[in-house]
Amino acid sequence: MNLKALALAALLFPPALAAQVRAVPPIVHPDLGDSFSKDGIHITLIAKRQYYKPTDTLTADSNVRSPKSVSVTPDGTKFYVNALEGGNTVVFETSSLRKMAVVSHKITSEKDSLWVKSPQFFSFHRVRKDPDTFTGKPVEGTFSHGGKYFWVPYYRRNYDHNAVEPSAVAVINTLTDRIVRIFETGPLPKMIATSPDSRVIAVTHWGDNTVGLIDIASWDPAEWHYSDLITVEYKLALNFSPAVTVDRDVNSGFCLRGTVFTPDGKYLLVGCMGGSGGIAVIDMTTRTYLGRIFGMRSNLRHLVLRDGWLYMSINNAGYIQKVPLQTVLDAIPQMKGRIARIDGISECKVPAGARTIELSPDGKYVFAACNFSSRLAIVDAEKMVLVGQMPVDSYPVGLDLSRDGSLIFVTSQARMGYGGNCVGIYRIEYD
Repeated sequence: MNLKALALAALLFPPALAAQVRAVPPIVHPDLGDSFSKDGIHITLIAKRQYYKPTDTLTADSNVRSPKSVSVTPDGTKFYVNALEGGNTVVFETSSLRKMAVVSHKITSEKDSLWVKSPQFFSFHRVRKDPDTFTGKPVEGTFSHGGKYFWVPYYRRNYDHNAVEPSAVAVINTLTDRIVRIFETGPLPKMIATSPDSRVIAVTHWGDNTVGLIDIASWDPAEWHYSDLITVEYKLALNFSPAVTVDRDVNSGFCLRGTVFTPDGKYLLVGCMGGSGGIAVIDMTTRTYLGRIFGMRSNLRHLVLRDGWLYMSINNAGYIQKVPLQTVLDAIPQMKGRIARIDGISECKVPAGARTIELSPDGKYVFAACNFSSRLAIVDAEKMVLVGQMPVDSYPVGLDLSRDGSLIFVTSQARMGYGGNCVGIYRIEYD
């Protein structure tokens, strides 16, 4: 950080945060046209949607505030950007990159009829006159029913500073880009996944070591309902004093994050980013937690299944790892004391802060958003070697590819008010 930024930080942040502010990496804002080329892959920054420089009328978009994730529709025609601090989901057309809609997550009494309450699973710790009046902070997303619906969990309700109360997940009809259902969730629902048969939604609660399962077998949203709430090891009590501010990005047990169903839908695999780590395994037939699998590095953030391989991003240290899915499946029946260990994990070192990962359509490359270094890493998926890296706007967290692999969208959040507020759009060409 330069001297000007440090001086500004001294004015903006209290002394207790000084060390953290100094640790914020330098801000990077690459220019349109910047490119990378090596070993048969060429990547060029062709467009941005940003709000760190509102005077740049070519790229400025006031709705792109703290973009956390991006999701391309199954048919590839649109992509949805969840702007966490902006409290909205911004919808863009893939072919033209034009903004099509902005879905507000300001929840008021006008949306009372959309709620699906689950008192048997979720209850509030403190009495509040209007708990369902809030702005939701959208985090991740998943599509169901062939892409007709887009599910968006809220990091928390904006009034719930310690994230101890139930949060929510909104369901957007992608034909109208309007919210059609709202479900309660546990605290801090960061990740969400759809089963291969599109009959179950899994909502992973970072905040208390639980995973909620929603039955969506019907095509009628009115018939959707919670079926199970499954605990990984133990459920956090969340009995924090309201007079104390708690860092729930850290104080959240196993910090459940990456979530994927196995292709046959038999198991749900959930990465434990905190605590003692590992991958939690849930049996979807019996709806029970079986235990955790170890062998990968700690601070596991994201999971992707592709062509018989399980890919993992390791956040702090900066690694992409992979292991045959069959190795994981073979270890599940061998668990002793809810623990199993696996070998045969391959890995590739990438810049620190490896967050979201995705593979090219042919499975040849793994792309990783590397937050700490503001880089997009490109990994040869077969050889597990780093092909290269290129600068992206600070600080990247999410990414997704167009269905033909010709575009990659990277979301960059701000950190303590610096950088971020940008969606970078890159063209990819393969030899």
